[in-house]
Amino acid sequence: MSAVHHIPSSEAILACEGLSKHFGGIRAFTDVAFQARRGEVTAVIGDNGAGKSTLIRCLVGVHVPDGGEIFFDGQPKPFGNPDEARKAGIETVHQNLALIDELTVAQNLFLNREIVRRIGPFALLDRKAMRTQARAMLSRLSINMPSVNQRVRRLSGGQRQAISICRAAGSGAKLVVMDEPTAALGVQETANVEALIRRLRDQGVSVILVSHNFDQVRRLSDQIWVMRAGKMVATVRASETSGNELVALVTGAA
Repeated sequence: MSAVHHIPSSEAILACEGLSKHFGGIRAFTDVAFQARRGEVTAVIGDNGAGKSTLIRCLVGVHVPDGGEIFFDGQPKPFGNPDEARKAGIETVHQNLALIDELTVAQNLFLNREIVRRIGPFALLDRKAMRTQARAMLSRLSINMPSVNQRVRRLSGGQRQAISICRAAGSGAKLVVMDEPTAALGVQETANVEALIRRLRDQGVSVILVSHNFDQVRRLSDQIWVMRAGKMVATVRASETSGNELVALVTGAA
């Protein structure tokens, strides 16, 4: 176990110093320092209300923090909105999966970044190119999907989560942020999504994982950060901690 410490900025893909966020009179978190190393899975854990989801939303531009600094890829980068974060190379996979049920797998993978071909003054959707590239994206992450032409509403929860992660990774993201990616999934589908997260890391994509599942965090992550009551209270290497220690850190018993 160690107190919160600072990694040299050259090792950090995303970092913050002195970050604070309040909603009216309610303090979400205060004076938080956090860093996620390049090419690693970095976990953030804590009880409900600890401030971890709000912290992540501040880091990716959903909320504007009240104070402190955010750094991405070694540069000061306060994101004004999620689109700015996305353009910089941060993709976020939310719990409420922003997929459109009536569209196909391929259409969802290219949502808001459709491939078009120009014929004179006209721009036409290149559906064939999107289907071909969708198959390549799924293949690169070893995701099994019945067909890229299948409508998303017919897919299981694990398949839908895989599509969201694939869409994030397929955009060329440097960092993929996941908030409780397996919360609503069964055992086998959870295992599939965990394998997908490992493949992302193996391909050099950095990952930030917010999870309540301490066993999952220890299986998947390299570094674990612990929040309690709006403060970042500890950070540990996953290989050097235990489930009991994490429980003690989260509850304040340690």
